[in-house]
Amino acid sequence: MRSLEIDAVSFDANGLVPVICQDQESLSVLMLGYANLDALQKTIETKEVHFFSRSRQELWHKGATSGNYLKVISLHMDCDSDAVLAFVQPVGPTCHTGANSCFEEQ
Repeated sequence: MRSLEIDAVSFDANGLVPVICQDQESLSVLMLGYANLDALQKTIETKEVHFFSRSRQELWHKGATSGNYLKVISLHMDCDSDAVLAFVQPVGPTCHTGANSCFEEQ
């Protein structure tokens, strides 16, 4: 696992990279989102996860509406630099359904 080097991130043809958010304490996978360069830069600057909403075609600060932020502990790239792993400290439930993880059964 390599620390994130923003200039080395390999974005797809749409300018996006998948971001897996994992609870740094429990190691549970919380969610998967996509980031463009602006979202990654905002994430680094604010130490809170930002994504690019593919459906709304806009930057999305996770928790801005719900108050359920994901505070960044560290960011890492996979071996070929086309995916990002964010170790985070969740503030409240991560999923829009109210579950702690988007991968939990309801």
